[in-house]
Amino acid sequence: MDFWSRLIAGTSLAPGGNKGASNNPEKRLARFKREYSSLLTTWRGTPNLAKDADAAEKIQQSLQDLTTILSDESRRPLPHPCIVFASSKQIYIPIGKIATISYHEGIIREGVGFFATLIDSEEENFVENEAFSKSLMNLLVRITGANSIRLSSDTESEVVELSFNITTKIRLDPEILPAWFTAQAREDDSDGQDAHEKFTGKTHKEDFPLFYLLIDYIHHEGRVGDFARTGLLYIIEAASNSVALEQWIVESDLATLMATGLGALYSQLSRKLVIDYPLGQLPPILALSDYEHPVETSEIVSSASPDFQSHMETFLSHLVFWQDVLNHCKSVEVKQTLLEHFQVIFLQQLLYPSLLESSDVDGGSSVAVLTYLRRILESLEHPDMIHLILHYLLALPDSTPAPSGSRASISAARKRKSLDLATMMATHIEVDTTPALFNLVDLIQTSLKSESEQTVSTTLQLVSVILKRHHRYAVTTLLWTSQILSDGPQRTIGAHDQEMEFLLHLAGGVGGDDNFDDVYENHVKDSMSTLESHPCSIPLLAPKAIGSTMKFPGSQATIPGAPRDIRSHTLRPEDPMLKTLNLILSTFFTNSLETNLSLTGAIVDLAACGFMRIDGWLLPDPSKYTYEDEEAEIEDPYLINSGDAIDIEERAQVKALRKMRRTPIWNASRLPAFLTQLEALVDQIQEYRASIPRFDELLQQRREAFIAASSNDATPMPPRQQPSQSKESSRSTSPRMRSGFDTLAQRIFPELGTPSRSNSPRGRRSQDQQRSSNSGFPTLTSGYGLNTPTNGRNPPPTSHPNSDTPSRDSSRAFSPSPLRADQETLRGVDIPSSQTAAFAAVDQSILARKVSLPIPKAEVAPIPFPNLKAGATTIDGSGESIIADQELATIGIKTEDVKSADILGAGEKEVTVSHILTNVLVLQEFILEIAALVQVRAGLFGEVRFV
Repeated sequence: MDFWSRLIAGTSLAPGGNKGASNNPEKRLARFKREYSSLLTTWRGTPNLAKDADAAEKIQQSLQDLTTILSDESRRPLPHPCIVFASSKQIYIPIGKIATISYHEGIIREGVGFFATLIDSEEENFVENEAFSKSLMNLLVRITGANSIRLSSDTESEVVELSFNITTKIRLDPEILPAWFTAQAREDDSDGQDAHEKFTGKTHKEDFPLFYLLIDYIHHEGRVGDFARTGLLYIIEAASNSVALEQWIVESDLATLMATGLGALYSQLSRKLVIDYPLGQLPPILALSDYEHPVETSEIVSSASPDFQSHMETFLSHLVFWQDVLNHCKSVEVKQTLLEHFQVIFLQQLLYPSLLESSDVDGGSSVAVLTYLRRILESLEHPDMIHLILHYLLALPDSTPAPSGSRASISAARKRKSLDLATMMATHIEVDTTPALFNLVDLIQTSLKSESEQTVSTTLQLVSVILKRHHRYAVTTLLWTSQILSDGPQRTIGAHDQEMEFLLHLAGGVGGDDNFDDVYENHVKDSMSTLESHPCSIPLLAPKAIGSTMKFPGSQATIPGAPRDIRSHTLRPEDPMLKTLNLILSTFFTNSLETNLSLTGAIVDLAACGFMRIDGWLLPDPSKYTYEDEEAEIEDPYLINSGDAIDIEERAQVKALRKMRRTPIWNASRLPAFLTQLEALVDQIQEYRASIPRFDELLQQRREAFIAASSNDATPMPPRQQPSQSKESSRSTSPRMRSGFDTLAQRIFPELGTPSRSNSPRGRRSQDQQRSSNSGFPTLTSGYGLNTPTNGRNPPPTSHPNSDTPSRDSSRAFSPSPLRADQETLRGVDIPSSQTAAFAAVDQSILARKVSLPIPKAEVAPIPFPNLKAGATTIDGSGESIIADQELATIGIKTEDVKSADILGAGEKEVTVSHILTNVLVLQEFILEIAALVQVRAGLFGEVRFV
């Protein structure tokens, strides 16, 4: 009967009272009052909730029901009697007290939810009510304090999220701030405080408990840390609307807590570090070199360690939080207080001492601190933080500080805080260590001369970051530069053509069977991107409005003493950094791959600044051009006899054009040391080519191995073209293949975190290359207003004029060894598997042999290279294959062709032939990259004169 009655009445099958009470405001209020009365009765009748599980569960259920009623009511049409009742009777006060003293996480969580529901209702002005805020903050402070129970991560997340919601409302409506912050007037008790008490802050936590609650969670990971950090940013942003809050923050220990927290995270990083890669994830370019995993001990941590990476990311995230605080802070006084503490506590007391105490002989402390500094400079963009770090570490001179603050009370507060900070530091520092005697430049120069390849590589990466992102700080510190006050001589188009031909001539001398046109075009595109994205290029390339002035991003620093806007300059020949880079370049083939990639990256970054003139240190100095006697010009008789002014002007322009097209005399003695060193490296490749059996075949195999390693698809590589086929045919039919060095910089240095240059052996994308059949160089075409054809007039001389050495002008500079001819005759011939295995064994034996840098033969007696003796195919004592004479003869190789190579130097560093081949490819890509950079600079910055 009851069923039919409900059905006819149209009611649900659920208990009739619930829905009726929800829809009826009076019934809903009656139910709310009953639940609240039951809650109070249970609480008052329970002396100890912590020991009475039944009572605790009943209270938890009552709180949940109250919250559900309020949440449901806030979504229904007015009236809302339950919310009005909660406000008028201030039921949140006893509920907050119950949750505070319960020591029961279930009750605590429901209590937090009850307060959050009242705030979300946005009625009765709960967030503006001082009694409400006091009750809520008393609850939150007590349950997160040291004497409270340990809360679960979910409960902590709800607590911090509730706090964040309050800061959001304060941000949107600054008028509610007084309900949560009250700066109480107190007598000045500074005389009774010691230096430490003054240093940690004069204000008291009870003035703004919400502020300190958020500070306690800013170091947490995940949602909790995100809510805490963002909420604190909103409070700091609100300080600009309240003089009292601004002064309170200045005198509080916010800056102290943030600086010491950052220092604590930095101290957790390992003091000793080695750069390594996870097992099974070694980049192909390192796998095909002499790379060895560094030794890891209990003291020396690997950069591939998950624990280290976690600590590093936590530290960097807090550093970025510092940057976010400064970006959100609209108060000059608060910002300067934060920066003062950052400098004194972090820079002076932690970062600089770690650089000062680092050593290259204790197993990686130099690698550690240099890596940390590089990551710091890569992560930061705020000009004031960057200025503080580089200004202090580079020992730049201080300037007179500008007056700060427009409000006397705030300025006085910051002055008191600064004096307290100085007093505190003076009492805790026995020896005043500053960069005046040993600064970052000294450390870099010392580290670049280290015997540790990891130290050198890490230092070069740091130099690269400073040059690329903060070039203006390097102009008078890392680099010895000369300012260019006038235009002076400018590179002519004739000289430019000659220099481009010389660079591409060097790249062609390395050899190869690839499509060099495509590779070079990719380098041109990458160089354009590199130059356009350089910070110094903004004022050079951005369109300027009439009468407007453009500032560098870095010049927006508000701290006095920032370097002035950068001007046109060039490197002096005696620059120590340039000399050091050339010295490291001289041992290119025996350097580690990481060192060479870091070295070439630093050189490119040095030449990427639009204000850095490359003439004189990278290219020949235009002021030293010399020309042959000018040839008598053949004048047009009509123009000679014509007295027309236009004709005379046209004749003068033609003459000027011809003058700019003249090619200077190529004087090797006047070449910059950098070009001389590049030429010497290509000469060393010729020595290797003449001494190492099958050098060109092995080099081409290495190139194809990298292409295959980086290919995204499984398409088999096409067979190599036979020499009889035309190059044009090969160019049109060969598919485009990506280089094996794609995304190399990201794979080699995964800890960089910032995008590097595009992909190739140098960190740029490369395609297969093939030089022009006419001159051995790529045919250059440019879309940047500059055409750079190869110039047949007065070409740069080769360093090997005799006919015995392969010319770099040949389209393929292969060794004259009979191996080459024999192999060419075998193309397309089926070879038995046994002979193929024998041939592969010869290659592996050659690749595994150790060699050093080539030296003049007159200086040292030749040492046998691969000792491939005649005999049966066996394995000797060293585990190397010995190939029988008859098997070598079967595949067309004479034994005497692979017996010796006169390239070992006694006492020199030795590396495998495999390592040499990989470095050869890196060098070729680097030369092409330099050529592309020179060409793009000429068009982008107008560095070449045409008339």
